[in-house]
Amino acid sequence: MNGKQLKNSILQWAIQGKLVPQDPNDEPASVLLEKIRTEKARLIKEGKIKKDKNESFIFRGDDNSYYEKFLATGEVKCIDDEIPFEIPTTWEWVRLSNISIIQEGPGIRSFQYMPSGIQLLTVTNILEGKVDMKKQTKFISEQEYHDKYIHFTLKQGDIVCACSGGSWGKSALFNVEGAPVILNTSTLRLRYFSDLGCNQYLYHITKSSFFKNQLAEQLSGMQPNFGYTHYSKILLPLPPLREQKCISELIEQILPYIFKYNSAQEILNKLNNEISIKLKKSILQEAIQGKLVPQIAEEGTAEELLKLIKQEKQHLVKEGKLKKSTLSDSVIFRGDDNKYFEKNGNTEMNITDEIPFEIPDSWSWVRLNDICSYIQRGKSPKYSLIKKYPVVAQKCNQWSGFSIDKAQFIDPDTLSSYGEERILQDGDLMWNSTGLGTLGRMAIYWSTLNPYELAVADSHVTVIRAMKKFVLPQYLYYYFTSNTVQSVIEDKSDGSTKQKELATATVKTYLVPIPSLMEQSRIISKIEQLASIMRG
Repeated sequence: MNGKQLKNSILQWAIQGKLVPQDPNDEPASVLLEKIRTEKARLIKEGKIKKDKNESFIFRGDDNSYYEKFLATGEVKCIDDEIPFEIPTTWEWVRLSNISIIQEGPGIRSFQYMPSGIQLLTVTNILEGKVDMKKQTKFISEQEYHDKYIHFTLKQGDIVCACSGGSWGKSALFNVEGAPVILNTSTLRLRYFSDLGCNQYLYHITKSSFFKNQLAEQLSGMQPNFGYTHYSKILLPLPPLREQKCISELIEQILPYIFKYNSAQEILNKLNNEISIKLKKSILQEAIQGKLVPQIAEEGTAEELLKLIKQEKQHLVKEGKLKKSTLSDSVIFRGDDNKYFEKNGNTEMNITDEIPFEIPDSWSWVRLNDICSYIQRGKSPKYSLIKKYPVVAQKCNQWSGFSIDKAQFIDPDTLSSYGEERILQDGDLMWNSTGLGTLGRMAIYWSTLNPYELAVADSHVTVIRAMKKFVLPQYLYYYFTSNTVQSVIEDKSDGSTKQKELATATVKTYLVPIPSLMEQSRIISKIEQLASIMRG
């Protein structure tokens, strides 16, 4: 439970009468309501407020159902479906308009603004829990204020609410001292009738999910915009006055601890996330260095595996199923002086500086192209609105996995221009090869995640197709997503900072540490097992 959830729980206990004990000696809320009605009638008679056309009161019938009677028409209707929970017998259910003055800000237009004068309270000034008059400053002239808007002047203890845009539902107690401040468009004021209630209690109710959910249920249209009509309908549980004060005082005592708890929880969440990321990186690093699972002699060596791959490639080239460019005479070995060399035909080169770490004796370093049947950038597509053949672009390849939902589609008439090798196959690695922020992201293509007939890649994605009989795509994925590769991805790329590009030739010559096939499988299983434990 985070701080926000804890606060919501405490507010919910408060409005259900579970936060403080009830005192049978307290004057019940029904008596308080009668006083409020009397005060309201006086204010209407004196012309200080307008008569509420929808004035009502809520009562419980002999059948234990809840009813609402509208005074203007005499209509009575059952509202059991609106009552969300039971409240103490000394409490009453009320509409917000029954107990408070609800005042919308006037529609002051921008042409009325002045460089100085009487400041307006805007939506921007209302933060969650406080008012900041420095956040935005708008003024009208003192003359206009006295002529038209003086009755919109806020006073200490008013509850101010933001009623539109992304800030809707935010509320705060107005506590600004000094020069007068008035309501503006899209703001609203709540205030108990005279001093017959505790504004602090009413304020805490506005912060509850119970209150905000009632507003949310009245949302309509693309642009949220609330006013008197919406707020007046809100249903509230009203305790006796003394209990309102007790609840408010206890909440005020608890809130600092909630803030401390929330801060501690955020720090803990951050630490857990950082530890999780570091642990994942550590696991991948251990895996690709041959330290995650033990080596088993009976499973053979990478050297034997590479010979089988070479034989298989030669066979496929002979049958015309592979291009000759996939063949290579490259052999990487370790000399007697512990240095690494690469022999390619009659050429031998010291590549010790390229080797990022030591690997077990049964493993081998190899160029990526030597263990793949296909490495190629996708093709620039001609897009179409016909949703038949999706194009995998950079946004489809996220660290969370491959998603076809973000793909666009090629013109079906252009499919014939795509060679068979360009159609994505299960297990293909898709490596984002251009652009700052997306460069280096990788995902694995699986046809089960594609509801369409087939898919191709665009020119910003390099498709890497391993010799899957000998090299498991998941193993290569773990290697290429490891810190060893990702930490230097920009150094390996070409171009300016914002136009970084991973050349196909660079991808083909990437060094990869390869274990036997069975050890690859055991590494994948171990990583998945540990990932499952980390997830909980």
